[in-house]
Amino acid sequence: MKTIGKIVLLAIASATLVLGPGAMAQEKTWTKIRIATEGAFAPWNFTKPDGTLDGFEIDLYKDLCKRMKVECTIEAQSFDGIIPALNAGKFDAIMAGMSATAKREEVMAFSEAYGTTGQTFAVLKSSSLVNLPEKGKAFSLATNEAGVAAAIEELKPLLKGKIIGVQGSSIAANFLDKYLKGTAEIREYKTTEQHDLDLTAGRIDTIMASTAYLSGAAGKAGNEEMTMAGPRFQGGMLGRGSSVGLRKSDLELKALFDKAIAEAKADGTIEKLSIKYFGYDVTPR
Repeated sequence: MKTIGKIVLLAIASATLVLGPGAMAQEKTWTKIRIATEGAFAPWNFTKPDGTLDGFEIDLYKDLCKRMKVECTIEAQSFDGIIPALNAGKFDAIMAGMSATAKREEVMAFSEAYGTTGQTFAVLKSSSLVNLPEKGKAFSLATNEAGVAAAIEELKPLLKGKIIGVQGSSIAANFLDKYLKGTAEIREYKTTEQHDLDLTAGRIDTIMASTAYLSGAAGKAGNEEMTMAGPRFQGGMLGRGSSVGLRKSDLELKALFDKAIAEAKADGTIEKLSIKYFGYDVTPR
């Protein structure tokens, strides 16, 4: 009996070596998914006066969950604590206009990207910064490092001593810390709406955020004097685009989202929702 037991154990060990340590573990079947969003990053996601959530990602999550044949719930979560809360198991996925970056991928996983717009500046129409050079021109940190460096050097003399508002824990905050720290004062805010208020009140000189967010913010009541300025930066440390944030261990969930997002790109759903909320197509190409 001992010999037979040894043979069985050896067989199990051999199977593990051949098939991998997870070969004998059963894949998790997802029937319910808890999603977190910020609820304060229009048009990606925002909270209506009645307290309900709306926006591009709110419509998109409903479509993706229908394709995945799972029951989903969504709730608002402060952006600065959203990644720790995910990894602590408070929810299963993040859809909050979050770009997939190498730094974030150290602690979490991402689905395929479902939207990309880049980061730019906004100022008041009466500001001396309204004519920042290269307005609207896109510079990729991934493929045009020389162009990015030249654009930053052109901006530095104009931004010297100015106050730039940005949402804390965002990719824009990381960008400013790397390229403009020491040139301008970088002031971080809990939400983008807070730095909008300080800009319109004249307490700061400019803000940096997603191009899509700023185009929507400029159209809000009270923000009539806000306008975008300067170049648009994307790629590299700014990520490959907004994606679903996931725990590294949830490989089956990532596969579900990747398939659903690919389908939504292919049949034009993401383009349709883009036009509805942004006025142009943000589908990653």
